[in-house]
Amino acid sequence: MESFSEFIEKHENDDTAALLLSGKIPAGIDPGLAANTIGVRRKLKKKVPSWHARPELAYPLKLSGEQCSSEATATYKAELLGTLFRNDGLTAGTDGPESRKPAVADLTGGLGVDSWAFSKVAGTVLYNEMNPALADAARKNFKILGCSNIIVRSCMIVPSLENEDGSSSPDSPDRHHEAEEMTPGELLGDFRPDIIFMDPARRSADGSKVFLLEHCSPDVLSLRDELFSLSRYIMLKVSPMADISMLMKRLGESVRQLHILAAGGECKEILVLMDREFHGPCSIVAANHVGRTDGGAPSGTVQKISAKGWAGMEFSPADMEANVRGNIRVPESVSAGDILYEPGKALMKAGVFNVLCERYPLGKLGKSTHYYILDAVASENERVFRELADFGKFFDITEALPLDKRHIKETGKKYPQAEVTARNIKMDTDTLRKKLGVSSGGNVHIFGLGCDFPSRHENLLLVCKETLSGC
Repeated sequence: MESFSEFIEKHENDDTAALLLSGKIPAGIDPGLAANTIGVRRKLKKKVPSWHARPELAYPLKLSGEQCSSEATATYKAELLGTLFRNDGLTAGTDGPESRKPAVADLTGGLGVDSWAFSKVAGTVLYNEMNPALADAARKNFKILGCSNIIVRSCMIVPSLENEDGSSSPDSPDRHHEAEEMTPGELLGDFRPDIIFMDPARRSADGSKVFLLEHCSPDVLSLRDELFSLSRYIMLKVSPMADISMLMKRLGESVRQLHILAAGGECKEILVLMDREFHGPCSIVAANHVGRTDGGAPSGTVQKISAKGWAGMEFSPADMEANVRGNIRVPESVSAGDILYEPGKALMKAGVFNVLCERYPLGKLGKSTHYYILDAVASENERVFRELADFGKFFDITEALPLDKRHIKETGKKYPQAEVTARNIKMDTDTLRKKLGVSSGGNVHIFGLGCDFPSRHENLLLVCKETLSGC
């Protein structure tokens, strides 16, 4: 009889809908599970390659593959916790009778990628998932992956106290009604976690996306005090669309660190590390996945948390609040030969636009134009390139032209293939691309940018070639 893993490998490139109708699925293999597993594995091929390499792993829900952490971001979390444990004295050696590795409780386990990563730095991991079918699959998958230190449970987490009217929250989805309801304390029982991790579901009962913390499930705001009674540390994974300032305000002074994780030109996750013994201000780390394994941030950057394959820069809430007009350096003009810097998604999400001008000899093009000019002959350029290349892109400006109909038409004819970006002008990127009449590709990038020079506002068309990039 053909095994499950053999069948999955044999049909990994098949159309799953056609496969279900083909009659080729042998007896003894669950058709729905096989189809879902094939679909999820396609998503995991680049996202979680270590799991994709094990065709015997099973995935009962398609959505779990879309919502799970990537291998890179899960590893970042695990290494962050490992560093936290060492710095705060929670890890007491690695061998002998006095050795101790911390305990981690993942209360929203999902596919299990984060718990799998945590198991490499923790003594014991408690994985909980609201969906019993997903929890059952995770139990089997962890065994296949050799994770002998993960405890699997399945329940719906609810606060100890119900709402005043005696009902549960109307925004809590009921699609996992088959799971038993438990408070965090009941779920953990005798398990004493050093840190509790949660990735609340960002979907309402009708399946629509939600962004406010209290609309996610479980509601961490209503659970926070109870969770802190069970563990000193709480780590939250929240939507990459979340407002950072709002997060810090609503979660309070216990927010110790906030990590913005970007990879492949996208903001992937925001992590919030809370410590009941900490009282602000927190540190904000903008981290970009660079793929290298040289073990840390570029020379000169300030980062207390380093993870292999990631580069990070640390900021404070005060850096986000820097006065726009008082702290930015503004260039007098832009000309061919200058260097343009485009911050990556992690820096953009951190909102530290003006502080870059304080740390580096950069001139910001405008209050709402988050692009920077570097003099091509500046003495500090080597340091700027070394420290910022992993967090954005540098471009050599070959032409700096007025943004008008004539120059748009001439530039489009001269460069028929180019990438296009518009910022802070009266047209968006798609409109500018259409007016230029260019197709995507090549090594030319055309920017339409609004520039606030000291004596005037000017819209420019910058023709550039990318020279350094970490994004």
